[in-house]
Amino acid sequence: MTKSFEEFEVHKKGVLLTKKIFKILNNTLIEKEFGFKDQLKRAVISITNNIAEGSEYNNNRQFIRFLRIAKGSCAEVKNMLILARELEFCSANEIHESMVLSIEISQNISNFIKYLSTKIDDK
Repeated sequence: MTKSFEEFEVHKKGVLLTKKIFKILNNTLIEKEFGFKDQLKRAVISITNNIAEGSEYNNNRQFIRFLRIAKGSCAEVKNMLILARELEFCSANEIHESMVLSIEISQNISNFIKYLSTKIDDK
């Protein structure tokens, strides 16, 4: 890879999602739920961390492996947002943008994986 991870659009979206999640975590109802709050933080941070780490290997197979982990973290964030809504830690309106963005990031990662898969030399 010639690009730095910060240049990838999916990484930029991941940073935006992280900022949105951290705002949600300032909600007083969710603030008391330390385990829940910590898990959501870890999951959202994992998205950009895995994109960054995978890109540094300069190896598409390795990058794909880390992108799959990032995609799993997107699913975890989405699930935690669903639980936050269902447990009434916050309203559907409060989590809507983050939910949409997590789905978009997951789709972007899938497309990135497909692209990188075409660039693997199977010699």
